[in-house]
Amino acid sequence: MMKPSISVLTLGVDDLERSVAFYRDGLGFATPGIVGQEFEHGAVAFFDMQSGVKLAVWNRRDLAHEAKVPLGAPSMSEMTIGWNVRSSEEVDRIMEQARQAGAAIPDPPHETFWGGYSGHFLDPDGHLWEVVWNPAWEFVEDEQNTRKQEGMRP
Repeated sequence: MMKPSISVLTLGVDDLERSVAFYRDGLGFATPGIVGQEFEHGAVAFFDMQSGVKLAVWNRRDLAHEAKVPLGAPSMSEMTIGWNVRSSEEVDRIMEQARQAGAAIPDPPHETFWGGYSGHFLDPDGHLWEVVWNPAWEFVEDEQNTRKQEGMRP
């Protein structure tokens, strides 16, 4: 049986340049910048995450065109992107960095009902991120010197 693997998480955005500035300049995510501009619906930016995973930002209209689905209204309550970190202090630091970069903070950092610590922010296009420290997860380094999590959220 094949093991599922997610390699790219693509976010549809309204303003590609604004999103690149938010993630690159505001949050410090590494990117070569916008590529594919020579194609009618191809302009996209990729950000390197961990273990070969990439975050992509692509114009909503172009994403809908590519997937052949109707362009709908954005909804921030359909999913979250989880950013697991090593400590509650790191949650606070990243949440403040996101706020300074222009993110809205609907849920400031706080202790969770399950014993962790988290907060939520919205990027400029309303994508909901959870920055979270889970005391049940231990970060270990793999051969590529990237972080992996062991354990599960209670």
